[in-house]
Amino acid sequence: MAPPASARPASPPPSASGTPEDSGRTGLDAASVRRGFFEHVRYSRGKNPETATPHDRFMALSLAVRDRLTDRWVKTARTYYEQDVKRAYYLSAEYLLGRALGNNLLNLNMYEAAAAAMQDVGVDLSQLLEMEPDAGLGNGGLGRLAACFLDSLATLGYPGMGYGIRYEFGIFSQDLVEGHQVERADEWLKFGNPWEIVRPEKAVPVRFFGRVEHHQGPDGRPVARWVGGKTVIGVPYDTPIAGYGNNTVNTLRLWQARASAEFDLLLFNAGDYERSVVEKNDSEVISKVLYPNDAFQAGKELRLKQQYFFVACSIADIVRRYLKNHNDFRDFSRKVAIQLNDTHPAIGVAELMRVLVDEKRLLWDEAWSITQETFGYTNHTLLAEAMERWPVSLFERLLPRHLEIIFEINQRFMRQVQIRYPFDVEKQQRMSLVEEGPEKKIRMAHLAVVGSHSINGVAALHTDLLRRDVLPDFAQMYPERFNNKTNGVTPRRWLAWCNPRLSKLITSRIGEGWATDLDQLQKLEAHAEDPEFRKAFREVKRANKDELAQHVRDLRWVQLNPDAIFDVQIKRLHEYKRQLLDAVHIVALWMKARRDPASVITPRAFLFGAKAAPGYHLAKLTIRLINGIAEVVNSDAGATGLQVVFLPNYRVSLAERIIPAADVSEQISTAGWEASGTGNMKLMLNGALTLGTLDGANVEIRDAVGDENFFLFGLTADEVIARKKAGYRPREVYESNTELREALDLIRSGFFSPEDRNLFQPLVDSLLNEDRYLVLADFASYAAKQEDVARAYKDTESWTKKCIINVARAGIFSSDRTIKQYAEEIWRVQQTNVE
Repeated sequence: MAPPASARPASPPPSASGTPEDSGRTGLDAASVRRGFFEHVRYSRGKNPETATPHDRFMALSLAVRDRLTDRWVKTARTYYEQDVKRAYYLSAEYLLGRALGNNLLNLNMYEAAAAAMQDVGVDLSQLLEMEPDAGLGNGGLGRLAACFLDSLATLGYPGMGYGIRYEFGIFSQDLVEGHQVERADEWLKFGNPWEIVRPEKAVPVRFFGRVEHHQGPDGRPVARWVGGKTVIGVPYDTPIAGYGNNTVNTLRLWQARASAEFDLLLFNAGDYERSVVEKNDSEVISKVLYPNDAFQAGKELRLKQQYFFVACSIADIVRRYLKNHNDFRDFSRKVAIQLNDTHPAIGVAELMRVLVDEKRLLWDEAWSITQETFGYTNHTLLAEAMERWPVSLFERLLPRHLEIIFEINQRFMRQVQIRYPFDVEKQQRMSLVEEGPEKKIRMAHLAVVGSHSINGVAALHTDLLRRDVLPDFAQMYPERFNNKTNGVTPRRWLAWCNPRLSKLITSRIGEGWATDLDQLQKLEAHAEDPEFRKAFREVKRANKDELAQHVRDLRWVQLNPDAIFDVQIKRLHEYKRQLLDAVHIVALWMKARRDPASVITPRAFLFGAKAAPGYHLAKLTIRLINGIAEVVNSDAGATGLQVVFLPNYRVSLAERIIPAADVSEQISTAGWEASGTGNMKLMLNGALTLGTLDGANVEIRDAVGDENFFLFGLTADEVIARKKAGYRPREVYESNTELREALDLIRSGFFSPEDRNLFQPLVDSLLNEDRYLVLADFASYAAKQEDVARAYKDTESWTKKCIINVARAGIFSSDRTIKQYAEEIWRVQQTNVE
């Protein structure tokens, strides 16, 4: 729940517009907001104030806030057009935006005015804020990073635009039924979305299937025409993205699939009601759900359709916008920068070539030069299975022209490789865009690398591993293309908004400038020596813990002990993130506490939040195990001091509650597997201490805060590789560690699943027979470091000082810093002032 206005952080100074003299649609004072609210209650909702429902009031206030964005939104677009600026276009399959009303109130400097206006009419603003659903447009860190980047682009005044899919049902809404994850449709659009504006006049036709016809054009050059097949219409929905403390409002454009023929009246009149709408259903399923299960052929086809659909729409839109100011394509790469957020939009390389060569009739070499100069590619994973590869047979059927273009790109590229490495056939095979085998596949990451002038990782270690282990041949051939851009998080949402108590305390000591210059947090370090500041810092943390405890009690009927260490692991559920290591350790800790209550150094509350992919059996079993452990451990928390809670339906708005209250941030992935992480940065920024491996951005966090302010355990990435090469035998680790063996035996016995004694057998078998992510190998180190955490927490003053230092040194992890690096080093876009 949002705190009262008195607890909200300082907002940016008001802009030139938005004075009390402005109309009810633009004024930022309480009277104007109230007037705008009443106008929308009547004219947008068709209600009297007395009959308006809480939802009517939420929609009316949101629309009143959108009015204040719209004037700046229009001016921003006009400025970019009139100045013919270079723009950065971010193509991402996910945008995990979170709730928009509070964030827009903060960025427009009108939270206090809105709270006062609502109070005047007898409405609690905090209750309205709670009514907004999280936009169902993403799942994990990839989508949240994209949202942070949009915020930073607008706040820094860079001309930029996001493109994605308007998923009707998003990922899924997670319920827990008898401890099991149950997926339900996330109907986030059920009651409408007040922030978006549909633009049907800018709809784009997208072709699938069909065939390619080849002939000679009038100029004697070969012509390829993609004909036949089915056409789907992409309809754009625009959402304003407001900058903090400026007049810039950029755009997130999301595409929804519509059928080109909505309804077959002849079939309907003939009584064939199902077939009369079959094309509509086939087309519109494209934008129904984020990441359909691709374990079967139809799922694979739908996922590739989704990727091509939003990329084709976006590139058509980018080209259309460019041609408003230009008659040819000589300046295209000087006015357009396109960033591929992972491999999902990699088909964009082939699509831009198709548009330039087939539709705009450019020569191949010219088109290829433009394409490479336009695209940048961000890699977000070291997992081989996440480096997408699509069957050639699927491409041939679904996107026949693109397959021809990819083959042509590959033929020309492989000739370069052959000239460079004439006798290295294995290297040529490794670098080919086409993977040979029983089933030929297109390597989408290779297409992105070959078609881009920049390839970046998202943490220093990740980029090093990309160069050395994942794409070494490409890094050797194109060393100048590879670079690092460590991820970041926006301090507006992840401190100013979600933690107003801490924000207010920080501002009282160092002023307001930190929200747009996070390096200013360094000034806090001097205050770490001040006992009064440490006391105030602890009071803020305690108030946040009390608030989270209340929420957990309401949601899960567990009364958390606010004096306990709040040990938090919140992230996507995957084996490499090792929620299972956390769970097995809790069992060992509980068994030890049952035998010897004096072994409990300090009370502990372990908090989890995560969604598992619907088809990921072991991940879903891990959720069931955590809930089984919680049922047992919480039943005698009074004796052991231990508590466990799995909070369902983890999302941005839930993270905003958990992160300010966290004491310990669990970042325990197997070293060498996590690309970066951004949850680690958010928790650090809010004063949690990291317990983690040397993986992803943990490396840079530890460098920033110092070893004494970071709880390090586990094998390094190189040690993980060496351990596996030496012939890792997890069962030997199990046999040699009594604590570990007893915990796994208890899990395997069915103690935590009395309804099915064999339920967790697959989890234990996976650890004992393979343990791909070295859970057992790192267990002893992890358990020992957890003891260090408990002892350190007992020294209240020292712990508080460590927390303050973590906050003070978090400046480098602002997404503003990351976006500046993208803008200056990859995109070459300039900050543009919107008057």
